[in-house]
Parts: sequence; C-alpha cells; structure tokens
Amino acid sequence: MTLTPKTPTCKNEIMSFTVAGTRVLITGAAMGMGRLYAERAVAEGADTVILWDINEAALAETAEALRASADIFGSGNTIIVPMMVDISDRKQIELAAELVRTEHGGVDILINNAGVVKGALFWEHDNERDTEFTMRINTLAPMYLTREFLPGMISGGRPSRIVNIASAAGTLSNPRMSVYAASKWALIGWSDSVRLELAQEGIRHINVTTVCPSYIATGMFEGVKGPLMTPIMQPDYVVNRVWKAMKAGKGMLMLPWTVTMSKVLKGILPQRAFDVVADKVFGVYNTMEHFTGRVPK
Repeated sequence: MTLTPKTPTCKNEIMSFTVAGTRVLITGAAMGMGRLYAERAVAEGADTVILWDINEAALAETAEALRASADIFGSGNTIIVPMMVDISDRKQIELAAELVRTEHGGVDILINNAGVVKGALFWEHDNERDTEFTMRINTLAPMYLTREFLPGMISGGRPSRIVNIASAAGTLSNPRMSVYAASKWALIGWSDSVRLELAQEGIRHINVTTVCPSYIATGMFEGVKGPLMTPIMQPDYVVNRVWKAMKAGKGMLMLPWTVTMSKVLKGILPQRAFDVVADKVFGVYNTMEHFTGRVPK
C-alpha cells in the first residue's frame, strides 16, 4: 500500500513547525538528555509527552517532575505518559508502540535518544552482553521504533519530526569504542537515507534530523578527555542546539564545529596522514584511555 501525505507542499518547502499540541515520544527519557528533551516539550506546550525507559524509579520521578513543571509553564493539560520499555527487545517495542497508537493516536515527534557504550578493546567485548546489546540499543531500536510510527506520520499528514541521536564516533574511527562507533556509523547511514527517501517520495511534512555530537558531560562518557579544540559539551547547550535543528527541519547537526572539520580532513588526507593528525595533533585516538563510564549508584 502506498501512503501519501494529506497536505502536499511545494518541492523545496520545509513546513513550519511548532511543538505546541504535538505528541512527543522520547527514549531514554528518565534521566540525562532524554529528560531535558522532555522538559523542552512540556515547556513548549506539547499535548502528550511519552517517556520510554527501563529505569522504573527514575521514570516515575521524572514523570512527577514534568507534571509539576507543566503547571508552572501553564501547560497543565500536557499528558505525561511514563512507560517501562526495554528497547533492546523488539517485541516490547512493538507492543508498546501499538499501545501508543491505540491510546494516543501515534506520535508527531520521535526522539531516538537512548544509547549505551562499552569503552574497551574490541576483543574484550562479550558477543551477546556487549556487542549485540550495543547494536540493539543504538542501531536496531531506532530503526524498529521509526518503522512503527513513520507510516502513521506519513498518512496522517501532520507536520512531524524524527530525531536520531548518533555521535561524532559515527564519522571517525577511535580506539576503545569500536562497537559503539559501528553502531553509530550504521545509525547515521540509515537515518540520513530515510531523510532522502522521504524527500524523493515528495513527503515534505516529515523531517529527519541526524545528530552527531562529540562528548557530552552526562556521565555516559565519564573519564574521557576531549580532543584539541573540542571541549566536552554541556547537556543544556546540546539540547538547545538539537531542539532548534529539529524544529527547523535540519537534516544533519554536528557538534562542535571540529566534528565537521575532522570529517573534511578525513576526506582529503591520505589515511596515514590523517591518522597522524588525528592522533598526534588533535589527540583523538587517546580520548578513551581513561574512560570509566557512568558509575552505578
């Protein structure tokens, strides 16, 4: 069956977009960046904010805080929906997505935010616990989720957004994050291909934004050292930039500017020369040497 948007637009038009009145779904929403995205959605008057996470206690606390903030922002009618969903399990995604469609009619903004990382040499990864799990969370889950909701976005004709949080690691090889890098390389290729497919099919009311940030101070990459001219970014700054890019329908967002520069250098320099520049000049290849990651509480 061919799905077509109800509201066709001219070929090069990006439809104006407002968060007010939309249905928003965020993965990894109980803490960190996910919670910040949810706060922005509430502050801007979203109709429904759906929180997917596996941390029951943090999910409940975040939902309570968001309901309180909705009253403060005067958007007390915003519906906050916390849902415990293990997105490493495709069946759970499918069941939870069906529930969202049944009870809320689908979503208008999908933010694939959840991610995991193991900082180790490749041969230190356990196939099931580390490699397969990382690919399920970082790569397959966004694909499964988008497949669940994209057809409804297409047929519904409402201005919609999909945000896929990838990583600068998906543009640049780096020791001690091989599986993580692989998961984000795959995510970038898939995400941007979907953007192009929508454009080729003339579906202008949906925009896909692929986000490629360097290290962010969320605890996920605790212990890392930022490369030369690439400071570890603060979550509020990144969320603000992502939010603006999402609303504008921007296809790709790389943060900070050195991520774009490294991509350009990689494209024009011979591999050996680029390795020297990345390693000896910018110190990229040593950033994970003291990685500890988020310490469980």
